[in-house]
Amino acid sequence: MKLLLKWLLSAAALLLVAYLYSGVEVRSFGAALVAAFVIGLFNVVLRPVLVVLTLPVTVVTVGLFLFVINALMFWAAAGVLEGFHVRGFGAALLGSLMYSALGLLIESALGGLFPKA
Repeated sequence: MKLLLKWLLSAAALLLVAYLYSGVEVRSFGAALVAAFVIGLFNVVLRPVLVVLTLPVTVVTVGLFLFVINALMFWAAAGVLEGFHVRGFGAALLGSLMYSALGLLIESALGGLFPKA
């Protein structure tokens, strides 16, 4: 139940990012659902590999390179989907920051609703 609610709220967060920032476009709630799923999938499958491969750069930049990795995941999802568009890397960086901040709020809210046993 928590996973389904998180997915729906993440899609709504993506629509909010698109509403607040013109560099990100989402055509419909259905497109937002698919985009939220693909972003989550990329973050689970590709992000750990990229973090390990870019570990020296991440250490040198004191972790700031992780923002670039998040932006790449956001931009890659937009690249493979119809109905979800990001206008460039700068837009992906800002959009991913907004989306991540909303994701933290969602996790916090769901943590209160579904406490760990």
